[in-house]
Amino acid sequence: MEKYQKLRREYPRFYYRSYELEEDEKEVRLIYHFEIQDLASFSPVWRFPKAPKDESIWGEDAMFQKMVFSLGMVELVSYWKITCSPQVFVEAGGLNGEQIRWWKELYYNGLGEFFYVNGIKEADPNDFMEIICLKEASPAALFSDTDAFSPVAKVLVPIGGGKDSAVTLELLKKSGVSLWAYIINPRGATIKTAEAAGLPKEQVIKAERTLDKNMLELNRQGFLNGHTPFSALVAFSSLLAARMYGLSWIALSNESSANESTVAGSTVNHQYSKSFKFEMDFHRYREKYLPGSAYYFSLLRPLSEFQIAKFFAKQKPYHPVFRSCNAGSKTDSWCGHCPKCLFVYLILSPFLKSQEVEEIFGRNMLEDVSLIPLLEKLTGIQEEKPFECVGSRDEINTAVVLTIDRMEAEGKELPALLSYYKESGMYKKNKPKGDPFSAYFDEENLVPAPLKELVRKACASLE
Repeated sequence: MEKYQKLRREYPRFYYRSYELEEDEKEVRLIYHFEIQDLASFSPVWRFPKAPKDESIWGEDAMFQKMVFSLGMVELVSYWKITCSPQVFVEAGGLNGEQIRWWKELYYNGLGEFFYVNGIKEADPNDFMEIICLKEASPAALFSDTDAFSPVAKVLVPIGGGKDSAVTLELLKKSGVSLWAYIINPRGATIKTAEAAGLPKEQVIKAERTLDKNMLELNRQGFLNGHTPFSALVAFSSLLAARMYGLSWIALSNESSANESTVAGSTVNHQYSKSFKFEMDFHRYREKYLPGSAYYFSLLRPLSEFQIAKFFAKQKPYHPVFRSCNAGSKTDSWCGHCPKCLFVYLILSPFLKSQEVEEIFGRNMLEDVSLIPLLEKLTGIQEEKPFECVGSRDEINTAVVLTIDRMEAEGKELPALLSYYKESGMYKKNKPKGDPFSAYFDEENLVPAPLKELVRKACASLE
C-alpha cells in the first residue's frame, strides 16, 4: 500500500501516445507507444498473419483502425499497473464519456486480483484512475448483429491449450460450421489441439504478442506487478483476426463457473474477463462502437466445469496434448504442484480410470500430501480460492465425492488426499448433495440460437 501511494505521487501521468500500423503481403504489425512520464516508455508489438491472397490494405480500413486503437486500450493496463499513475492521457484515438466509464470499469474489475494481492485497499472505481482524452470518438455506422449470421457461419475459436477449447471445437464440428482457430503466441499444446481437431493449417491463425523489455526490467526492479485481464486481450485481438479473415462469429470457451468470485464475500474474481458480465459488457461495446465486428460469445457459457470435464473425458485424442498449467506453460508441461494442475486432476477423476488421469499428469497427485493446502482452498475448507482459472467449489466437491465413491466401489484404497478429505468431514457434508451439475444449463448466455440447441443436446447426453 505504501509503495502504491509513493509511486502514484512520483509518477502521476501515464500516456497512451500512439500506435503504428505496418503491413506487407504477409502480415500486419501493430506497435503501441505508451509512456510513464519521467520513468520509461514502452513499445509492445502485435503481429497478425494475413490470409493467403489477401490484397487488402488494412491501414485504410477505418473500422480496423478503431479495433487497433481498442486493443491498445487493453494493452496499456499491463504497463499502467507498474506505477498505477492516477492520470491516464489517451492521445492515440477518441473516446466519449460513456466509453471512458466502460474502460475504467474493465480496468477496475479486471485488476481486482492485482489490487487484492498487492494490498491496495483504497482503489475504487471512482478515483483509482482518471482517463483524459481530448479527442471525441467518431460516430460509427449503424449495424445490426443479425447481419453477421448466415446459414453456414465461419467461426473463430480462440485456443488456449486446455480442455475447454477442445470441447468447443468438438461441439462445433457437429454443427457443420466452418471452423478456424485463433492462437496467441503458439506453443505445443495450442498447436496440437488444433491438429487434434483436424483443422487445416491455413485455418489456424497464429498471432504474436511481444511484451516490452522495459516493463520486464521494471518488474525485476520491484515496481508493482500482478494479474491483468488477459481474456480482454483475447476478446479485442480476436476481432482483428476475424475481420482480416472474414469470419462472422467468435466462439469462446468460458463456462458458467467463471462467474464465481475468488475471494468469498467480495467481487474479486481472477476470471473477471471470462465472466458473463464482461462478455455482456463487451458485446454491448463492440455492438455500439465497433459495429460490424464479429459476434462474440462463449459456446460453453450454459455449462459447468463439471459437465465440460465429463464431455472432455470422452475426447481421447486431446488427452496426450492438452495443457492448462500456467507454471508449466514455458515448457508445455504439467508442473503437478499448482492449483490448476490439482483442479484439472480432481475434475477429471470421476470420469476416467485412475491410471488414465495419472498418465496425463505423469504422477499421482492424489498421493502428494504437500498438496493438502491447495485441496483445502479448492474445496472450501479454506475461505480463499486459488487465484487460478478453476471451477466452483461445489463442482470440485461433487467431483471429489464421486471419485471416492468410484474407488471404494472398485475396492481400491483411497489415496492420501481423498483420505484426508473424507476424514475432514467434507465427504459427509457434500455426499447428500449428489450431482446437481450433469443436468445443469445456464440460460444466461449469448449463444446464437442455431448453436444453443447443439449445446443443450450435449448437456442432455451427460445426464
